[in-house]
Amino acid sequence: MSGKPRLTYLNGRGRMEPIRWLLAAAGVEFEEVYLETKEQYDKLIKDGVLLFQQVPLVEIDGMKMVQTRAILSYIAGKYNLYGKDLKERALIDMYVEGLADLMQMILMFPFSPPDAKEKNLDSIKERATNRYFPVFEKVLKQHGQDFLVGNKFSWADVQLMEAILAVEEKVPAVLSGFPQLQVFKTKMSNMPTIKKFLQPGSPRKPPPDAHYVETVLKVFKK
Repeated sequence: MSGKPRLTYLNGRGRMEPIRWLLAAAGVEFEEVYLETKEQYDKLIKDGVLLFQQVPLVEIDGMKMVQTRAILSYIAGKYNLYGKDLKERALIDMYVEGLADLMQMILMFPFSPPDAKEKNLDSIKERATNRYFPVFEKVLKQHGQDFLVGNKFSWADVQLMEAILAVEEKVPAVLSGFPQLQVFKTKMSNMPTIKKFLQPGSPRKPPPDAHYVETVLKVFKK
């Protein structure tokens, strides 16, 4: 065992991508195991490795962790990205949960039927522009600090950066009305650990394509 966290999921974004983002932002190297067949997935279940018969699976500090939210909370706490007290943690949780709702729409988008794609894309744009991004624009403007919580880099900043880039892939001009978020994105992009993660050849996964969708349906088919 190398001591590096070991991530088991498909070779694509899905529910593992925020975990990759958070580990990378914390400067932590990790190993990945990719599921490509239903047999591999079934074996994990049969061996009792997956508590709720679901991935992502992250092996870290002698634990086999499942449930994305629990994994992210643990990583954030372990690497000091979870605020200095309960109040800061509550704020981070609120921001992260809100962004998770937006990211869920983006996660499901590649699985939309062709005739629903345009409608679903409009929904992502509308929610990002009118519900989610205005919150973070206002927070950054009001406290005039570089980061969302406690003027210190946290899990909430990582999640926001991931969400901004994910929405921009679908709606390139989405930040046009959000000057604070434009500045935030530039600052985040230049943080050494995030800059490294954004380079070609990093563990960051590309947007889901038809092959990824096909693999997901094959591995998880009932």
